[in-house]
Amino acid sequence: MKRLFHRKWLALAGVAVLAVIICAMGGCFAKGDKGDKVRDLDFTVVAEGDIPSELQQIIAQKQQSPFKLTYSDDQNLYIAVGFGQQAGGGYSIAVNQLYLTENSIVLDTELLGPEKGENTGSENSYPVIVI
Repeated sequence: MKRLFHRKWLALAGVAVLAVIICAMGGCFAKGDKGDKVRDLDFTVVAEGDIPSELQQIIAQKQQSPFKLTYSDDQNLYIAVGFGQQAGGGYSIAVNQLYLTENSIVLDTELLGPEKGENTGSENSYPVIVI
């Protein structure tokens, strides 16, 4: 009898933990609201030669998979977005929106594929934009 009670208690505890995890995850994903736009932000796409060397090293480590990161030095805030490994070349990245909310900066980017008929080569590429 004692053994049966112990198993029921473990099962109940497991269900309770699972419920807490599901609720916590639901709360995180329910906050998909980006917030109200305060104002648009001006930006410049940074040329590859002007990217700080430390940021270049970080990008090189992360470029295999999609990523988003920020980096700041004494003067500038850099926002980098990478789309991971792509078959061939000819990809570009469009910045659809960059704006400030009360609590965050929102950046919306889009990976654009090569033009039809464009020779993309056989080597993989790693599209990245730094603004």
